[in-house]
Amino acid sequence: MGLRIAIQGIKGSNHHQVAKEYFGKGVDLVECLSFDAMVDQLLQGVADKGIMAIENSIAGSIIPNYALISRNNLHIIGEHYLQIHHNLMVSNGQQIQDIKEVHSHPMALLQCKDFFKDYPHIKLVEDVDTAETARRIQEQGLNDIAAIAPQMAADLYDLRIIAPEIQTIKNNATRFIIIKTRNKALPEKEINKASLRFITDHKRGSLAAVLNVMSDCNLNLTKIQSLPVIETPWKYSFFVDVTFETYEHFRKAKALLEIMAEEFKILGEYKNARL
Repeated sequence: MGLRIAIQGIKGSNHHQVAKEYFGKGVDLVECLSFDAMVDQLLQGVADKGIMAIENSIAGSIIPNYALISRNNLHIIGEHYLQIHHNLMVSNGQQIQDIKEVHSHPMALLQCKDFFKDYPHIKLVEDVDTAETARRIQEQGLNDIAAIAPQMAADLYDLRIIAPEIQTIKNNATRFIIIKTRNKALPEKEINKASLRFITDHKRGSLAAVLNVMSDCNLNLTKIQSLPVIETPWKYSFFVDVTFETYEHFRKAKALLEIMAEEFKILGEYKNARL
């Protein structure tokens, strides 16, 4: 048995593409139709590692996934950026005028909305996954439904692309993180990015003080996202990504943040995929 990788979606999805690019061939995919189900597969030991979309260059952060990582004590051990290509595909012989509905993941529909302004007869229907609709079209022989999905889905499920690259903004990328139940110990010299979660008290300037410490320690803040602390109304936790040139800079910042923050947690230490 090869490395078992849990993905959100099925074969032919963007998560599958990331698995192929990041891990190469020879992995066993554990298909999950939700991020919650994917996390469960990790926690139960069904999968060794998981791939989770965390933010998109157009739509922004996938906020519930931050909470999933923290709540389940998962560790981020890597990241991967994927250019997103949305293609309109149908069963062979169909034309766009034959299509009554287009099914896909809500994010894909949102990113392709402008294309369908010229086709008011087509109804957009949200589905759990991009590739799952493509597979259903093939299995059920659907002739009046189209899917928005990656090229890989058209190849796997023998569908014809009638409109390639229909996303409104062509430069469209998604950041995926690689997660595991235990931290992957990289040599410190290879680590140049980290994901952190912290809570500050309600004193004026608390958040600014934390951010100043990061700056003083030569950390570059690449992402900040706040989430409510459910147990305490009007209190927020902050999820941040930082990059750094040397691990020593990060070590110094860690020591200070552990003292300054009300709660402080390292979600992952890994390699910056954008270098």
